[in-house]
Amino acid sequence: MYERFTDRARKVMQLANQEAQRFNHEYIGTEHVLLGLIKEGSGVAANVLKNLDVDLRKIRMEVEKLVQSGPDMVTMGKLPQTPRAKKVIEYSMEEARNLNHNYVGTEHILLGLLREQEGVAAQVLMNLGLKLEDVREEVLNLLGHGMDEGSERSGMGGRQMAGAGGGGGDAPTKSGKSKTPALDSFGRDLTELAKQGKLDPVIGREQEIERAIQILCRRTKNNPVLIGEAGVGKTAIVEGFAQRVVEGNVPELLADRRIVVLDLAMMVAGTKYRGQFEERIKAVMNEVRRAKNTILFIDELHTLVGAGGAEGAIDASNVLKPAL
Repeated sequence: MYERFTDRARKVMQLANQEAQRFNHEYIGTEHVLLGLIKEGSGVAANVLKNLDVDLRKIRMEVEKLVQSGPDMVTMGKLPQTPRAKKVIEYSMEEARNLNHNYVGTEHILLGLLREQEGVAAQVLMNLGLKLEDVREEVLNLLGHGMDEGSERSGMGGRQMAGAGGGGGDAPTKSGKSKTPALDSFGRDLTELAKQGKLDPVIGREQEIERAIQILCRRTKNNPVLIGEAGVGKTAIVEGFAQRVVEGNVPELLADRRIVVLDLAMMVAGTKYRGQFEERIKAVMNEVRRAKNTILFIDELHTLVGAGGAEGAIDASNVLKPAL
């Protein structure tokens, strides 16, 4: 049944089994699947809920209000699913087909839970103000399908900056409707961190920062690459540049730019099926096109060639080449 499920979607079902055991239930219901979904916490579905301003902890509390624990007993192994839980799985596969996805991810499970309106999970989600169409729209937005055809063809509004340093990490997804949800999920916003004073001062790298700024200001050939041994401070140069942008100590062309570290490893992680990685990276690139003020720093640049590629598939370098 789970052949087409991504690793995270399978993990959701495993966690649903654990949640059912925690409640001393002899079955897996839609409520347990929902709890598994929020416990997994890092998939597309969790980011969709956060973008729609839904507190994951509140979902758990609402479920625990509605669902009573069973009698004390030890339930081991794989538990059977209720007819409604099975229907959710069917709906999730149907949603994946409708979106032309050849995999079933956490986002499809979330849509399936909402479609099974008689289930406890749907009641909880609807009580929190969620609507099926809003969730579907946010899923499309997060995966990069929600743009109009014109913006798909438009030129690259922002500039890209490539580097090969350490210091990745993922930025927390901002609550409310973000204009760049995929970029928020797979990137770290250095300008925001600089505004909050969370970046360390950069000392002794003024010449390298100035050179990077000069290259970024060119009309063409404006993608600097930072090369050096591990730990020499390549990422620090980008952090220093972000601090200069916040301070206003850059040419007018680069004023008010948003510098984001793109974590390529995170984009590849959790992808299982051909085309899933390409969807993620295309979503990020489309958001950068629309935002028009973003400078991407691609961390660990040497991993770009072949990343996400499989036999007959395109890798990250080929996706990014036209924009660069």
